[in-house]
Amino acid sequence: MPDTILNITLKKAGARPLFPPATGAEPLPQWIFKGPESTPFLAPRGVFLFNNQLFVSDTGRNRVFIWHTLPETPFQEPDVVLGQDNADDAGRNAGGTVNAQTLQYPSGIWSDGQRLIVADAWNHRVLIWHTLPTRHGQPADVVIGQRDFGTNQPNAQKVGADPGPCTLFWPYGVFSDGERLWIADTGNRRILYYENLPLENFAPASGVIGKPGFMTRDYESQDPVWPYSVKINPDGTMAVTDTQYYRVLLWRDWRTAFQQKADVIIGQVDLDSNGQNQYGLHPTPNTLNWCYDTCFFGNGILVADTGNSRVLRFDALPGQNNPAADGLIGKPDFFTGSENAETVFGTEKSLYWPFSLCADGARLAVADTGNHRILIYPL
Repeated sequence: MPDTILNITLKKAGARPLFPPATGAEPLPQWIFKGPESTPFLAPRGVFLFNNQLFVSDTGRNRVFIWHTLPETPFQEPDVVLGQDNADDAGRNAGGTVNAQTLQYPSGIWSDGQRLIVADAWNHRVLIWHTLPTRHGQPADVVIGQRDFGTNQPNAQKVGADPGPCTLFWPYGVFSDGERLWIADTGNRRILYYENLPLENFAPASGVIGKPGFMTRDYESQDPVWPYSVKINPDGTMAVTDTQYYRVLLWRDWRTAFQQKADVIIGQVDLDSNGQNQYGLHPTPNTLNWCYDTCFFGNGILVADTGNSRVLRFDALPGQNNPAADGLIGKPDFFTGSENAETVFGTEKSLYWPFSLCADGARLAVADTGNHRILIYPL
């Protein structure tokens, strides 16, 4: 869409026009989107863009929304609603028992426009639709982490049960390259790898990252402690957002992660450090605070520095630990933190606890979770 037409559309919608940050000012969103007008987003923690299609995990209301074309107004009804009997419902597992149609705290989301994968975190499972859903409440085709669609216990047994190659415990993040699948099995403090997208329920993983074996529960600072998301770029670089240690772990080749520790750390000086903003009172260009997601773009990477209510931009993939960011979104400078009053209420320029990022072509989608909205920025 040409910028002139876009700006006219945004003015009609009540949003701000495209703002080129030529003077160093932070960019403003092209779109501010709040979901269906009858029941807007409530703390959306997952967002995904693919070829102008928009997918949102409306986490607080246990729904996943699909828009076949990117909305251009602040409110728009979805084309497909998953997890509830209708778009206005919000109960956990649709107010009943878990099944192939229900959701409980959906988070990470991935799609190639033909298939859909959702991390159904509090049901301790990942759901796969092998054809993109076309109707409200369409049941998933495959469940990972549970023996069937009617169970939802941690590690397919109970709290405290040992993990295995088929089980999950609070899986928050998912990623696929269209052939393979990676799951951030957050509660088990590991990344599960599937050589092929599973076609059957309770499929075993092909490999595990962050643990010496599938049955291991103990952890140490050298490995992901609370991995919330996992992303792979086209060159094979893997980013694991390790929330509890306020860092992002990078492997230059994801295949090496089964045998070796991370090559580079964003947010900390080494694998033993775990300071919130590196024990500082305020953030800096190289610190993180409760980070929850990353996404690759161009030759670099973006980091959702959630606790600091900002997104950090690295124009090139860092080659050494503790790199300083090149830019940011959501704050006027690198030293302003989320405790500042301007973030509490949210503005068109500010972010409030962004949880999820997705870059697709020239656009960046941000799940601005604390402000209950999705923002679309120009890249």
